[in-house]
Amino acid sequence: MADKGRAVDRIDTRRAHSARVYDYILGGKDHYQVDVEAGQAMCAEWPALPVHMRANREFMHRAARHLAREEGIRQFLDIGTGLPTSPNLHEVVQRERPDAAIVYVDNDPIVLAHAQALLTSSREGRTAYVDADMRDPDEIIGSPEFQEILDLREPVGLMIIGILHFMLPPEDHILVRRLLAPLPPGSFLAATIGTADFAPVEVGRVAAEYERRGMPMRLRDRAEAEAFFDGLDLVEPGLCQVHHWRPDATQQPYDDRDIAMYGAVARKR
Repeated sequence: MADKGRAVDRIDTRRAHSARVYDYILGGKDHYQVDVEAGQAMCAEWPALPVHMRANREFMHRAARHLAREEGIRQFLDIGTGLPTSPNLHEVVQRERPDAAIVYVDNDPIVLAHAQALLTSSREGRTAYVDADMRDPDEIIGSPEFQEILDLREPVGLMIIGILHFMLPPEDHILVRRLLAPLPPGSFLAATIGTADFAPVEVGRVAAEYERRGMPMRLRDRAEAEAFFDGLDLVEPGLCQVHHWRPDATQQPYDDRDIAMYGAVARKR
């Protein structure tokens, strides 16, 4: 893993970054004034944005818990990790499987600077961080961390949460398939995909604000979102808004109009 000094040197405080905007909106502390300004502008366009972001993270927790508890998955590859916010993925799955191994991947230097928080594994398990971009799957797959920690004779849970709307056609589906390719049958893909289906005007304005700030995105309708899971076997209840995917007793009720994310979990044949 790269050293923290190099990570800090790479941080561009002149432009907003999606991970830092996300951190600001959810009440974190790892962001800059440019991210605050971007987050405030986006929330002015759609006040439900913080609710939407919380629901997306809650989906990640439930999907990961399901894979560890119900599907017996002991290894995870987390793409677009974002800034450490407890409970992180390894904390969720190692409660179910203390020996679980997790490889985190992100290319944001501020995430790298804080990556040590992602490496506090249980004694029985393992965690590692790869400084790489989803747009370069060969770098991820070829990394020492991927090669050493993930046993490709056993299923892997591939988590792609809150990032696919920043992957533009035609590379979006290619990147997901490339990341799935080395994983054995019985592996799973858990992903969330941004949509404007439920609040098209408001969410469209947020997307335009992201683009104005150098973060173009592609929002997808239901059919486009479901296409990411073609050739895989969807776990019940299939593709749905993230707050409808196996909600647990602790989840607060959400208005569908406040959630602009589809989510699903699917098994590789």
